[in-house]
Formats: sequence, structure tokens, C-alpha cells
Amino acid sequence: MIYQLKQVNESNKMLVGGKAYALAKLANHSIKIPKSICLGVSAYKRFVRDTELVGCIQMEFHRKDISQMRWEEMWDASLRIQNMFQTTNWPAELRDEIINAVEPGFGTQPVVIRSSAPGEDTNKTSFAGLHESYVNIRGIKSILEHIKLVWASLWSDAALMYRRELGLEVETSQMAVLIQELITGESSGIVFSQSPVDASQAVIESVYGLNQALVDGSIEPDRWNLDRKSGAILSCQAAVKTKMMIPGKHGLDMVILPSAKIEKPCLEAKQVQQIFQLSQKLESLFQEPQDVEWTIRQDMPYTLQSRPITIKTDDPRNWYMSLRRSFEDLQNLKSDIQDKLIPQMIREGEMMTNMDITQLSNKELQREIERRKEVYKKWQDIYWDKFIPFAHGVRLFGQFYNQAIKPEDPYEFLELLANTPMLSTRRNDMLEQLAQRLRESPALIDNLRHHPERLDENFKQQLQDFLDGYGNQAWGLADTPEFHDNLINLLLEMAAAPPKTKKTVTKTIASLERQYLSFFPKDKQDYASEILKLARVSYQLRDDDNIYLGRIENGVITALQEFLHRTKKQSESQRDFMNYEEMLASLKKIKESSLRGLTTYISDPAFVVKARQLTGQPTSGGLATGRARVISEPQQLFEIKSGEILVCDSIDPNMTFVIPIVTAIVERRGGMLIHGAIIAREYGIPCVTGIPEATSLIKTGFDLTVDGFTGIVTIHTE
Repeated sequence: MIYQLKQVNESNKMLVGGKAYALAKLANHSIKIPKSICLGVSAYKRFVRDTELVGCIQMEFHRKDISQMRWEEMWDASLRIQNMFQTTNWPAELRDEIINAVEPGFGTQPVVIRSSAPGEDTNKTSFAGLHESYVNIRGIKSILEHIKLVWASLWSDAALMYRRELGLEVETSQMAVLIQELITGESSGIVFSQSPVDASQAVIESVYGLNQALVDGSIEPDRWNLDRKSGAILSCQAAVKTKMMIPGKHGLDMVILPSAKIEKPCLEAKQVQQIFQLSQKLESLFQEPQDVEWTIRQDMPYTLQSRPITIKTDDPRNWYMSLRRSFEDLQNLKSDIQDKLIPQMIREGEMMTNMDITQLSNKELQREIERRKEVYKKWQDIYWDKFIPFAHGVRLFGQFYNQAIKPEDPYEFLELLANTPMLSTRRNDMLEQLAQRLRESPALIDNLRHHPERLDENFKQQLQDFLDGYGNQAWGLADTPEFHDNLINLLLEMAAAPPKTKKTVTKTIASLERQYLSFFPKDKQDYASEILKLARVSYQLRDDDNIYLGRIENGVITALQEFLHRTKKQSESQRDFMNYEEMLASLKKIKESSLRGLTTYISDPAFVVKARQLTGQPTSGGLATGRARVISEPQQLFEIKSGEILVCDSIDPNMTFVIPIVTAIVERRGGMLIHGAIIAREYGIPCVTGIPEATSLIKTGFDLTVDGFTGIVTIHTE
């Protein structure tokens, strides 16, 4: 179960994993590495067997076929599995064996705990960055905890997605662990013995202090490009350096760089050559270009790990890894989004809304349509490049919370995000205020139905305020008689039902926050507070950015509809047929993209479902029985009646104006952090997500019971 590196060879490579095997090979060739031992995969297998976690893990992948899971669902499965590792106690016999093997070699000295999964770090399946490493771990108790965390990272969402992409067997995955002494060098970095972008060059990147700051992207490195044949320095790019990472009392600390080092490169010319020669030696040893992590202490280079270079532009890890951002990177992203991007989106959406396109000539309208399409494409790209990765702020907080507090419920952290102000809930509050006016006045209801000219000015102004703020978010239905009629019908439906307000929390957010911060030592409370603030902004913008994008999307649809309306009036001889067809295709494409929250499944009319239970993921507690309303196109949202159960592919924030009248939500897509789950928790209604083909198995009119505690949806209608 425990391997000294001298015991590692080709025959037991699959028992110790790629990292341990590579380090053993380095040690056998007299290359300087940290003192290390390896905990083989048999320890992992014993842990999950003796604690019965193996069955719990398998159950997670029996909820829904992994091939059908989206990344949000994988993150949820990952969170639940990782929390199992964090909250499961060590079997006594296994714990004692590991203590007896590890404690004599390391005692209280700081160590690094690294993953070493079989099959990782090969030229075909590099898991670089997908499994966790932990730096500056002290004492056997902490070592044991971090061994479990490394094992748990076998089940990270990114690692799961990568295994699925490669067709690897997910349920039989296993993990070995490396334990190394922590070498605190003056400078650290990585070296590519062959540049991933230019085969004639090698690349060295370096930072002062520990390497972790370079790996997680929190500090920009100095960079050298060298000729692979001669080692001559071709270029040196010095970074703006103000900080470095060092071992702290609790984990790692980011500290101000001494003034003498700010302008000085992290490596001297002699050290650059040392690192270059090391990379070429390792490439020769492994017979392929290497990605090497190193540190220099007292002019002595240590190799921390070495693996084949596998960075490719089409590597499926690239997008997954872009979602995993460091706290510092997310803080910078937050400033960019809040201070620059969101205000720009608002301005561009308002410009489209306020422009009277009916006054434009045909040529001006066509130019405006092209301009709007370019604007929409720009913001779609920004959405995927900036807004989607920023949603990781909530996930980062969830992982941080669970590792620190080890709650029984892996979603306990969501309590601290409850009642976060969002555009969608503010919009619904305005609708509720209008509905309440109607509940209080039967005469107002009668006027709204039959005599709109008699409506009092105050109500008309409230209605106009709503239209000004939110009337342009209904998939191109705004500013049409159909939209106004639908809105009135929705208000009347809301008025006929009891008021539904956002869920009140049993504890105040302030008291929950105090309780949360009490788990941390004083010197870590500021960080704990900042990561919570980041999560709240991430949680809010995950909802808001869809609505802002929806406004711009609607601006394109409105302009296209105006063009098509004009063109339809022309005779075929007058009509520019190619342009007409192109605009029609553009409208169809954009409308289809705007249906990202609606069903992609078509039910077979001959298909009959008898009474049965469907199982998904419980994402908002509660129990509700009602009539199903399956939504497959935008106009159907306005057909929902009070007390019905909304069934769809998934909910977009632009759809959530109907939530105050539904009694439960069922979605095909899954996840605790998808919009339907978030809004359901805000209103305290049951929600079950992740039911494969929910929109095919359930038909409008079926009687359902939705159990948001167990994730079971019962179909009563035969």
C-alpha cells in the first residue's frame, strides 16, 4: 500500500500512477527531487470499500446516464461525491497503517499532497490541472484530511467531463497519492522542453516564491523563449511583479514582493540555462517533450513533477479548465463584468429599445439589422468567455465552504446566498404589486377585462413602468397586441391566486454569516468574507446576465420582424427574395437560440404513460400536486394557469415571470444552480431537475405529484 520511490518500476506503474512513476524514474537517474512516498491505489480501494462509499458513488451515476449529463449536473454529482469523502471517517485500521508509514518520514515538516491517478500524465490522457494538489500541509491529522481531498478530486466535475470525453470508465476510476516534502525555493516555475506553439523553441515561465501562484494564474510569470538546439535566449518577457506566494501559518499566503525583486527577473541567465538543460535531459530520459514543474533553492534546481506535453487547441480540457478560475482571477473578472461589461450591455439594450425602427427607411433598417446582429454576436461571445466562467464563483464558494465546515448537507452553503437580489425577482415583485392592486379592487379587474379606457392613472403608470423595465424580454413578443393581451391575462391569473412572495429564511442572513465566519481563525476571516461576497455577485449575475442578453436578443428579433412585416406587404415582383429568405432564416436561428430554456424533445402523440414514478434530482424542497403544463414554445408560457406544474427542458431567467403562479417545477436538465432551481428556492416551491426526457414522458394535462425532498415525480394520469 505504501511505496518508497525506489520500489516503483514499470511493473507496478498502474498501482502508483503516472506522477509517482515519473518521479521514481527521475530519482533512479540521480535527478534532484523532493523526498517522496506514494500511497498506492489499494489504499483508495480499501477506503471506499470499508466505508461503503463505493456503493454511494455508483448510485450517483445511476440517477442519470453520464452521457446525458450537462456540466451543471456533473458539478452537482461531483459536489455530492466529494462531500462524502470529506465527511466520512477513516476506518481505524487503514488510518493507523498510513500514520505508521507517513509520520516517521515527515513528522511535522510541511508537505505537498499530490494526485497520481493511473492513466494520468500520459501523452494521450493528461489530467494536468484536473485533480487537486495541496501545498504546505502540516501534521498527520491534516495530511490524512488532504489525502481524502485528493481522492475526492478524482470526482471533480472537470475530471468527470474529461473522462467522459475520452470514453474512460468513470465508475471504476481510482487514485494513488504522492506525499512530498515542501521545497520552498527562491524562484519556481514550469518549463516546456518544446514550446506548444513553436517546435523549434523551449519555454520557461517563472515566479518568485511558490509555484502555486503561477499554476492557478494569480501571478503573471516572467517568460523566456529559447532555441531548442543551442539554448540561446531568443526573448525575455518580464512581468509586472508586486507579489509572491509563500507558506503561511494556515495554508499559503500572498505577500508583497521585496522592493529589490520588483524590477529583477526571477531567474539569472545561469539559472535559465540550468532549467533549460534540465528540460532537455528529461525529454531525453522520457523520449518525448516534457512539461516540467521545478523550483530553485540555494541555486539547486528541484524537479517537482514531469509529464508529457499534451496542450492542443482542440484538447477537450481547455474549455473545462476555463471554467475553473482562481479567487484572484474571479475578483478581476468581477470588476470587469460589474464596472464595464454590464453597463455596456444595459446601454446597448436600451439603445435598441428606445430606437423607433418604424421610422427607418428600408436600407437604414437593413443596416440596423446587421449592426444589431453584430452586437448580439459580440455579447454572445462575451457571455461564454466571461459570464459563464464567472458563474464558477458560486462553485468555488461551495467547495471552500464544504472543505472548511464539512456539512452533512453538501448544499448548505446555498443558505448564505438566499434572497440575493436579482432582476428576475425584482420583475416578479413588480408583477405581484400589480396583481395585488387587482385583488383589492374587483372594479379594477372589470375595467382591465372590459373597459381598459377606464383604468385609473396610477395603475396605468404602474403597468407602463413594468413595460418600460421588463416588457422587452419576451422573445420578440413585446410591443405587440399579443404581448399586451398575454400580460393582462397573466396579471388576472395572478390576481385570482393567493399572493406568492419570496421565501423567508428561518435565520437572518447576518446570523448565518456570523456563524459561517466563526469556523475560521481570525487571520482567515477576511478571505472567507470576500469569497462569500464574490459568490453572491456570481449568483446574482448568473441570473441577471441572461436577462441583459435577452434584451439585446429581443432587439435583433424586433428589427427582423419589422423587416419581414414590411416585405410581406410587397408583391413578389417587388420583393428582394434572397434578402427576404436570409432575414427569415436569421429570425428563425435567433428565435431557436432564445429557446435555450424550452424543450428540445417532441412527444409522440401515440405515446401513453401509465401511472409511474420518475426520479430526478431534488433541488428545492416541498411537496405539490397539480396539473402538468409542458412548455415547448414561448407563447405557451402565457397559457399557464394558477396551480399548474411547469414542465420544460430547462428554465431561462426570461421565463421566470410565470413562477409566482405555478406550484412546482420539473426540468429535464439538472443541477442545483440552474435557473429553475434557484428561482424555486427563492419562492419556496418544490423543484425536481435532471429527469431524462421529462418533456416526452409527461404531457400537458397529466396529474403530477412533485416531491422536492426526494426528487420523485409521480404521474397519476393514465
